[in-house]
Amino acid sequence: MPDTDPEQPLPELEAQAARAQAWDDVAQQLSPLPVTGAQLSQIPETEGADAEQWDVLLAATATDEHAALEAVSRKFGLTFEPDPRPSDSAERFYDRVPPAAARRYHLAGLRSDGHAMEIATAAPLQPAMFSMLERTLDMPITVVLSPRAAVNNLINRGYEQRQDLVTEIVEDLPLDQSAIESAASSLTQATDLLQLARQTPVIRLVNMILFEALRRRASDIHIQPLESSLIIRLRIDGMLVDAFAPPLSLAPAISSRLKVMAELDIANRHSPQDGQTTVRIGSRKIDIRLSCVPTIYGERLVLRLLDQSQTQLDLDALGMIQDMQDQLINLIHRPNGMILVTGPTGSGKTTTLYAAMEKIDRAARNVMTIEDPVEYHLEGIAQVQVNVKRGVTFATGLRSLLRQDPDVILVGEIRDEETAQLAVQASLTGHLVLATLHTNDAPSAISRLQDIGIEPYLISSSLLAVLAQRLLRKTCPACLGTAKGDATDGRCEKCFATGYSGRVAMYEIMMMSDDIRRLAMTTADARAIRQLATNEGMKPMLEDGKIKVQRGLTTEEELARVIV
Repeated sequence: MPDTDPEQPLPELEAQAARAQAWDDVAQQLSPLPVTGAQLSQIPETEGADAEQWDVLLAATATDEHAALEAVSRKFGLTFEPDPRPSDSAERFYDRVPPAAARRYHLAGLRSDGHAMEIATAAPLQPAMFSMLERTLDMPITVVLSPRAAVNNLINRGYEQRQDLVTEIVEDLPLDQSAIESAASSLTQATDLLQLARQTPVIRLVNMILFEALRRRASDIHIQPLESSLIIRLRIDGMLVDAFAPPLSLAPAISSRLKVMAELDIANRHSPQDGQTTVRIGSRKIDIRLSCVPTIYGERLVLRLLDQSQTQLDLDALGMIQDMQDQLINLIHRPNGMILVTGPTGSGKTTTLYAAMEKIDRAARNVMTIEDPVEYHLEGIAQVQVNVKRGVTFATGLRSLLRQDPDVILVGEIRDEETAQLAVQASLTGHLVLATLHTNDAPSAISRLQDIGIEPYLISSSLLAVLAQRLLRKTCPACLGTAKGDATDGRCEKCFATGYSGRVAMYEIMMMSDDIRRLAMTTADARAIRQLATNEGMKPMLEDGKIKVQRGLTTEEELARVIV
């Protein structure tokens, strides 16, 4: 009860007593928080109370945020999640609620069952905002209490994966050294890694690098610290090019930011880590695979960028001549057997297999895949992602797929004896198996399978054909290859003065004839098998490459670089 003035009229004294009692009732409702009615009555006059009532209450009672949220959750029967994990089903929240409002009122979408939305908040004292949120989402909400840092992390992650990254890029594109130094100079001297990763300049800097890489059609980003410098390189059309050289002091900030995006342990800088994330640029969905490896000068990071909107799942677009297309299409219509696509890493093997699978009647045949990673998404196909941490390897995944009554199985890569044995057995028991293998040419696939541990008679019985391939850089259609030179001279915006834009594949396909099968039973000599296949009409990869040169698709220099 506040002090009363004996000269005050009785009605006013009664009103003061009623207000005091009302504040005491509110304090009782907020128990077990250590707050009194008198303290609550002072909050409306406190600076910032209109926007941050919960923060003012915590400051007035000197209460720890974590403990206060946990106490309120018990009092009102709410869920308290100290480290909430979002679901893709919360996309409605991030599509409808403006980012500024979510940040101001500390609200983040968690998950939805289609009828109600679960919301994480660090500010429970805003019933009016919860009502407005229900109207905005056009569905009821369920409130989950979480600490401020966790909610901010959800907000950052949710909007980064959905909004147009262009809006987060600073205005001084294209990215140059002065832009990087400007971003670097605005960083504070924070030592907390998580705080360092969430600073707006760091977010903008990483987004600038990602956007520039996508603008230049890069497939990979390499971030490599050296003794006295930091080099960021882009792999464009299979070639690594130096892109940026930011100050070495930025390496921890960039590393921490990327780890936050990929949900990795930012405090672990001494062990290799792998993760993934997804961002959007307008309607484009970009899958990012992140690999971190500690080196003597700091963490080296490599990002694989998978832009599905740029995928050309068409055999003509890939550069396969009509005769080979006819052979391949005939093969994939077989009811059983194994077809291998071989080549080095990054030679487009999976792309070719998916382009071939576009020709399969997926309504009449059950098509399933086991991949690492799942690079393309096709309608009517069940795709399984390898996850070694959860026990899903190529071998275990393939064994599970065989119990799903498949007609066609795609194995992302045959890399061990167990996977190879399962693939061969599947092809011999009524399934068509498509798989990739790392060899230099088509005939070497037989030797490679024998090296893995497959018996020659099983190879001869199961293998239908081997397709080998390489990728050649295509002559730039805009400048016809005449703009080679310094990439900063601006002579050709499409190829950035390299003379090449995009890639085209060259192939050789070895059909398994009776003679080749008999030879494979007696020897694994790839040269002897190649000689026999050539005599039977196999067109070597070099000849296919020369056809691409004659058609003006590439150059002799590029062909000589790839075929050595």
